[in-house]
Amino acid sequence: MHSSAFAAVALLISTPVADAWGNVGHATVATIADHYLTSQARTYVSSLLGSVSAIANYVSILSKPGYRRHQEPDHGLTNCTLQTQRVNDRRFTLTNRKQALEFLIHFLGDITQPLHDEAIDLGGNQIPVLWEGEKTNLHAVWDTQMVEKDAGGYGSAVITSFANQLITAIDSGAYASQKASWISCSNVNTASACALNWAQDANRINCAYVLKVDQANQELSGSYYTGAQPYIEAQIAKGGYRLGTWINNLAAAA
Repeated sequence: MHSSAFAAVALLISTPVADAWGNVGHATVATIADHYLTSQARTYVSSLLGSVSAIANYVSILSKPGYRRHQEPDHGLTNCTLQTQRVNDRRFTLTNRKQALEFLIHFLGDITQPLHDEAIDLGGNQIPVLWEGEKTNLHAVWDTQMVEKDAGGYGSAVITSFANQLITAIDSGAYASQKASWISCSNVNTASACALNWAQDANRINCAYVLKVDQANQELSGSYYTGAQPYIEAQIAKGGYRLGTWINNLAAAA
């Protein structure tokens, strides 16, 4: 592990340039989550949002006008706890509770992207690289370019197809034997501990692959992308499966 995941996860929300998985990644996570919702959870989500997939294709929940950013040093982990508590607390307004669920949908997607759990070079934002000859940075490539290449583009049909591919792998393919371990921490009463567990899990990929070799100024659309593809797919699948479970547990506790 390159750095403290507890410290690095604060960058997840506080660093303006570290936006998120791109729209395709977030929408795929949410679409997978939607597939695994119980009927109880569907009613629960509908009462707050309409559907879990409907808000996935945003640019960034936390950059919405009027959305309050918290500034405490460990606010990524702390906010996971606060928003998990708030979403079911009827002392808050429906708008507040909706924002809380939006935050969690965003956060559980973000935390599976390895560079959102890494402090080095602002999670790769300061590592210049090339993608198909164009200058960009390592974080952006993991957020957007590699995900879109893996999915086959962008748009609702692409997202649905990509999500279905990963759902099949979860149900009966490469991830079938792994999925139970993905939700080994899924108690909504221990949200901070679970968030740290998820961050540490993703951060290990930085050592195993993302930052194993210095990629500064390298073209990443070839062999680097090919090596990254299995990690991208596993992390998006993991995020969706965890998110569906988390929402199911929130609905059960409501």
